[in-house]
Amino acid sequence: MRFRLPAVVLAVALLTAGCLAPLQTSSPSAAGDGQQISVSGTGEANADPDVAVLSVTVEAGADSAAEARDTVANRSETLVSALVDAGVAEDNITTEYYAVHPEYDHSGEERRVVGYTARHAYRVETTPDRAGELIDVAVDNGASRVDGVQFTLSDEKRAELREEAIDAAVADAEGEASSLAAAAGLELGEVRTLSTTGTSDPYSPRYEMASDAGAAGTSVRPGPVSVTVTVQATYTAD
Repeated sequence: MRFRLPAVVLAVALLTAGCLAPLQTSSPSAAGDGQQISVSGTGEANADPDVAVLSVTVEAGADSAAEARDTVANRSETLVSALVDAGVAEDNITTEYYAVHPEYDHSGEERRVVGYTARHAYRVETTPDRAGELIDVAVDNGASRVDGVQFTLSDEKRAELREEAIDAAVADAEGEASSLAAAAGLELGEVRTLSTTGTSDPYSPRYEMASDAGAAGTSVRPGPVSVTVTVQATYTAD
């Protein structure tokens, strides 16, 4: 005995066969709206970073907590003054971390305090082209460590790139849906639902040391920043 599949069931089978995630299809709704095609699309927009964030730390050890604290306070004052003199706005120099803690010797049966360490970590926001220069200013004026530099985007630039990435993601989703509909012999209809499911904003800094006439200076080369957006879209199909 031979069975004939209803046309609606056959259409769903055609849409489902050969589709790789995240392309999906759904069966007709109870309201009789016809077939739906659900897809995801990804868009990316790139730009050079317009913000650099330095993490610098002033650190000092001493026999007493008060002495360690005072030493760090004096060096921190020198550091902040030097950065301000170099043109960094005071509002762009903020505390990330501060601590004074004991150091212990664990070699005996009981641990004993052998001194104290104070640390004051700063976040310094500047432009990428000044990152290397300000690293040198910090190190020459009290900073014990440079814990890193991040290259990122200002809020305005990030919003601009996100809009571009959304446009690209929607276009990508529509292209996927059109291809899927064509493969199934259907005509793509209107968008029924559209939403974003994720945004990423990675940065890719590169560093190098450059020397000039025997004097070493820090040269920092930021890589491009990419904003990536993923959207989920559902289209009608007939």
